[in-house]
Amino acid sequence: MARLRIGISGWSYRPWQKVFYPADLPADDELDFASRQFPTIELNASFYRLQTPQSYRDWRRRTPPGFVFAVKAPRFLTHVKRLKDMGEPLSVFLASGPLELGNKLGPFLWQLPPNFRYDRARIEAFMAGLPRCGGDALAIARRHARVKSTDVFRRQRLRHALEVRHPSFLDEDFIRLARDHGVAVVVSDGAGRWPMIQDVTAGFMYLRLHGESKLYGGRYSDTSLASWADRIDAWRRGTQPDGIPLLLRRGAPHRRSRDIYVYFDNDTKVDAPFDAHRLIERLDR
Repeated sequence: MARLRIGISGWSYRPWQKVFYPADLPADDELDFASRQFPTIELNASFYRLQTPQSYRDWRRRTPPGFVFAVKAPRFLTHVKRLKDMGEPLSVFLASGPLELGNKLGPFLWQLPPNFRYDRARIEAFMAGLPRCGGDALAIARRHARVKSTDVFRRQRLRHALEVRHPSFLDEDFIRLARDHGVAVVVSDGAGRWPMIQDVTAGFMYLRLHGESKLYGGRYSDTSLASWADRIDAWRRGTQPDGIPLLLRRGAPHRRSRDIYVYFDNDTKVDAPFDAHRLIERLDR
């Protein structure tokens, strides 16, 4: 059965203290609290620097059963290497600990910079080299370091979502390529700062809501959340929402239902967790 997971991007923000988090909550307990408010959190610390296996083990231990992390790939891969010559740095990243999450490992998020133009050959090589199961990821990680695992994780399916921000990706060829490789193109709401692609390209959907009218801030209106709820409900039921712009009207992967991951990233004014709750309540109704 399809799973709907709505959560937040990151959890450690000073303005959230005494607003979203209880006034007497120690900062070290914020993940414990947030992971019991939402079924998923986007781990973005991994974007800025490599974490340690012990950190990932600790995050797994502190979160409840059924919880999953989406793991944001390092900017060294997306912004510095720009998806080129990824063999060794991908091995280093996977050996740094994300596989320690085990069954709490959700999709990997690959966020491209706004000046990254569509290059078919580069994107195709990148997608073709992504690990599709735990066994694939272990093989890549072990090129750099010894990584332990279980037989269950070896068989675990791995998912990948690609967030693009340059208008050159508004290309039917890009959508076909993502579908061929089963990579979800992120539905990215950036307050109009970059194109928003809403084509279905994989067996799941990945949404990032950065802000309705202000990037990384500002609460979503009731009208906007109602619109997002309608779209999410259609995607969850395996259909395509009516009345939204698409690059390709045909050829979307057919599913009776789809898993949905939604992350609110309008965090600067403590809006993200409250908007996530509002969307959850709307979809529950």
